[in-house]
Amino acid sequence: MSAFAAAPLLAGFGPPPLGRVLAMSDLHSAYERTGQLLAALEAEVAAHKVPHVIAIDGDIFEHGNVAAVRSNGAIDWAFLAELPKIAPTVVNLGNHDNDITPDLADVVVRLRGLGVAVVSNVVDARTGAPYAPAQIDLPLGRRTLRVVGVATDSLKTYPAASRPALQIPVPGDWARANLAAALAGADLAMVMSHAGVAPDREILPLLPDGALMIGGHNHLLFQHRQGRSLYVHTGSWSNAYTVVTLGAAGPSDAVSKAIALDGPVSPRLATLIPSVLATSITEEERAILGTSPKALSLGETGRAVAAAMARAAGADAGFIGHTTLGTGLPRGPVSHHAFDAVVRFEGKLMVAEVPRKRLAEFLARANQDRPMPLDQRNGDFLYAEVVTPTGGDTVRIATTDWNAMNQAEYFGVSDLAFSETPALRLKAVAAKALLSA
Repeated sequence: MSAFAAAPLLAGFGPPPLGRVLAMSDLHSAYERTGQLLAALEAEVAAHKVPHVIAIDGDIFEHGNVAAVRSNGAIDWAFLAELPKIAPTVVNLGNHDNDITPDLADVVVRLRGLGVAVVSNVVDARTGAPYAPAQIDLPLGRRTLRVVGVATDSLKTYPAASRPALQIPVPGDWARANLAAALAGADLAMVMSHAGVAPDREILPLLPDGALMIGGHNHLLFQHRQGRSLYVHTGSWSNAYTVVTLGAAGPSDAVSKAIALDGPVSPRLATLIPSVLATSITEEERAILGTSPKALSLGETGRAVAAAMARAAGADAGFIGHTTLGTGLPRGPVSHHAFDAVVRFEGKLMVAEVPRKRLAEFLARANQDRPMPLDQRNGDFLYAEVVTPTGGDTVRIATTDWNAMNQAEYFGVSDLAFSETPALRLKAVAAKALLSA
């Protein structure tokens, strides 16, 4: 385990901390790092003799992982069962938490049965009752941490079969109507939002000074100070988690820490993980698709895939949605199963002709894995790469059918006329470009 993005926020020495929050989001059944993540959390609590809370801001499960589906999430549930033994644990429901267990009510019952607290503002349309309370109090030593949960209202991102049973308020509207009351009288305050950056910008001004807000859904890793309050995104795919130290005046510092593929594995999962993988992945899925000459970060992978799309489609630039990708490309032999964690979804390749000026505008919105002001982040974004920087007035761009259908969300416009590129599919194009035989 190594420091990934250390960000001390207040300098100097002061009173001992009230406690620490170990925060993470968007784990997505990343079994290649689940055991290492548990070991890191165990080590954090063992090494720091202060009260802890473990906070998971949604999307624990992943329907694109065949091992998760075929085992009914056995590794995820075993991981969750261990967390309350380490420290009080809270989950804010995300849009993938019923990927494996279709009824969100069943997910909540099982989490509570493990001793995991659950928060959410999602309402069960069948009963009119919330799936879980929007707020709870957790012990933090002699203090109390008030936790409030907010979900994404992007219904299309939830499993299709579950959508009729979900009523989800618009995050900003819900916060304006409910957040003050939910946090009234709180000792220490933490808001967990799986709504994404754009809705979170509406919630941030509503926070009491000194609150902690954990963001998710957009698979980002950054920190933002607002007075004494702190807003953090903690990464995704179990690649990292963030340690937030709480003081009397609020969050005093935050450090993001990476989880290495070759890091120590918790003995609590050391036997289970290989056993589940051995019985739930076929020989065809274990077969080596190709070899990666080097490990790539998630952003590097996104830009490499975008470039591959552009070249395959005869375009000048390629764009791919950030959450179409799961994790960065590992070094060495890559199996079909491992590649499915890199490129999560299949898709058609689409092309459009645009004025060069518009290409510059699209590029300015893209690649938000870089440091940038919060007001310039739009949540769902595109990884982009230009492959033929010609000087013409018109350029050709390539993307996937998902991004073409949702262009207002990703490109910020709704008038692009995309056409399908026959016989080109995303996964094959990406694998051919990224992996050698």
